[in-house]
Parts: sequence; structure tokens; C-alpha cells
Amino acid sequence: MTETTIITTNHVNLWYGENHAVKDVSMEVPDRRVTALIGPSGCGKSTLIRCFNRMNDLVPGCRITGQIDFHGQDIYARETDPVEIRRKIGMVFQKPNPFPKSVYENVAYGPRIHGIRDRGRLDTIVERSLRNAALWEEVKDRLSDSAMGLSGGQQQRLCIARTLAVEPEVILMDEPCSALDPIATSKIEALIDELKQKYCVIIVTHNMQQAGRVSDYTGFMYLGEMVEFGSTKQIFENPAKELTENYITGRFG
Repeated sequence: MTETTIITTNHVNLWYGENHAVKDVSMEVPDRRVTALIGPSGCGKSTLIRCFNRMNDLVPGCRITGQIDFHGQDIYARETDPVEIRRKIGMVFQKPNPFPKSVYENVAYGPRIHGIRDRGRLDTIVERSLRNAALWEEVKDRLSDSAMGLSGGQQQRLCIARTLAVEPEVILMDEPCSALDPIATSKIEALIDELKQKYCVIIVTHNMQQAGRVSDYTGFMYLGEMVEFGSTKQIFENPAKELTENYITGRFG
């Protein structure tokens, strides 16, 4: 891969109790590109990206082997601080989950947790994050209003702004458009295209058309295994594996 690699996985396996959910996955994730993970439900896509920011640490009975490096550092090493990993590798979930606070406080929450108290500095961070999430013009006169009053698409962009506020390097998106209508989806997709100028974006999606539209690289997963990983153009136009081709063309199963 000629790109700069930001995350590398080496023979990663994950179990939930007896369930072997991720099987021997090795891949390189490039910086400032969009990487999509596709595959049927339950194939391990979301589980894999939750390994990247140690969200699975919070799941009882979860066990992981192998190595995941972020900038060459093993994120599961004993000396690694998982809180710092989660700041640098942020996550946006399937269903928008704003806090029941004002628009402003949603975005300021993370910086406050990390010790920023100065109001002027917080104002700057909030505006910058909302602008980067393509939401500022829609909410700049509603900053003190409850975030719960925003539309679904606006709430999802607010959650993206909340992630950006703590200055991550990687943004994980787990089915970020599945709860949104086509217009809101197209806004999120346009935003993803802008975000990759500054961030590594990894998106899990069931929507193959979406993967084709927004991503530079695609990984196809099936039954916990990474069947094939490559440029999105190659995966969609000239897959190396028959299983990938069958999934892409709808002849699956």
C-alpha cells in the first residue's frame, strides 16, 4: 500500500464467550482515506471496528488476541491508556445519540472532560467542530436549544461534531446513515468526503452503493473473516475471490 498506514491489524481474533466473532484479521488502514467494511449482518464488521478504540473492553466475557497498532503502537499494550485511544479514535454510532443537553453543551462536553474550562476557547472549539460537521449554519442561532429538537440527520452531524471536538485522528462510523432518510444520508456522505481531507474514516455499511460512493478502500467480511481487502474500485469491479463477487453482484447465499 503506497498510502500512509495509520492502523495495522495482525492476526486479530475476538471471542464473545464461546462465539468466535472475528477470525484472524490482518489489514492496513490508510490515513486520510475512507475505508468501508461491507458484508452481511453478523459477519463481524462492527465488532472489528470496536477493537480499534477498545470499546470491546467494556463487554463482559470478551477476549482478543493478535495485535492492533496505531501509529506503530500496540493499543492493547499494558501501558496504553484506553481513554486516550478513544480520544484519538472517535466513534459515531448507528443511531444518533445526542446527550439531553443543549447543542453547545453536546459539543463542549468532550473538551470539558479533558480539562478545557476557558469559555472563549470552548466557543472556538464548538464553532469549529460544528463547521467541520457541516452543521454550523443550521444551528448557530440555536446553540442553547436542546439537541433533542434537531432532526435525525442534524443529530447525527452533531454527534460527528462532538467526536471532532476532542481532535481525533480516526473517526469510526458504524452504519451512520441507517436511521436516516435519503436527503440526510446524502449530507452525511458529502461530509465524509470532506472529513477524509483531515482524518482517517472507517465506515461500516450494509449499503454497497454507499460503500462504492464514499470509500477509497473496501474490506469484505463474511463469518468473522476478512475475505478480501483492496481498493474500492478493485473490489467492486474486479474482485479476486468468488465469494466477494457473489456478494457484490447479489448472487449471495
